[in-house]
Amino acid sequence: MPGADPAGKLLAAVLVTAGLIPVVDPVTSGIVLAAGLMLVPFAGLGRARLLALSVPLLLMGTSIGLVNLVFGEEGPMGALGAAARLLAIALPSLLAAITSDPTDMADSLVQRLRVPERPAIAVLAALRLVPLLVEHWRALGRARRARGLDAGGNPARAVAIFAGKAFALLVRAIRTGTLLAMAMDARGFAGGPRSHARLSVWRRGDTALIAGTLLLLGTAHTLSLAAGTWTPLTF
Repeated sequence: MPGADPAGKLLAAVLVTAGLIPVVDPVTSGIVLAAGLMLVPFAGLGRARLLALSVPLLLMGTSIGLVNLVFGEEGPMGALGAAARLLAIALPSLLAAITSDPTDMADSLVQRLRVPERPAIAVLAALRLVPLLVEHWRALGRARRARGLDAGGNPARAVAIFAGKAFALLVRAIRTGTLLAMAMDARGFAGGPRSHARLSVWRRGDTALIAGTLLLLGTAHTLSLAAGTWTPLTF
């Protein structure tokens, strides 16, 4: 997966989303999720990035499952299906974003998926800003600790501090994004056709990734139908 073209990764993630949205049973989504989890060790991510990836996924899946269990009408199986489907859809998209170089991602969007250059360059700029925002978040925490603004084991105070940091980071992100947009427009980014320093190459591995994704989805739906658990989404 690390050597695959970003366009192939994105197409695989889109196929997983399209294949899992129409069903709500836990078997179909669980098979796809299990296959995605088996690929994670081969994604070339370090322990720190794996932890940063797993924590929000676990929180997201657990919260969705609990909400559907308490307020839903399908019972435990419905709650499990909702959590598995959400995680199975989110995991490929996160892996595609984390394992792709931002410049390669923008080149692939323009050259392979024919995305207009302005939104493609916006994606590049956003991905490049993520590490900067992470450092801003850490700086906000250090600044508050230096001023003695610590939760001290008080949950309510911790929530208030988190909300303050989140608002400050939002303001900083808006200012940074505005300045970056003005600077890029001033330098003629996305003002017309541009040449590319690097070409996006579609390899056999990318074709194999798409074919494997389709095969996985077909297998998941087939096994779910055979087990009698396949349940379509109803409105």
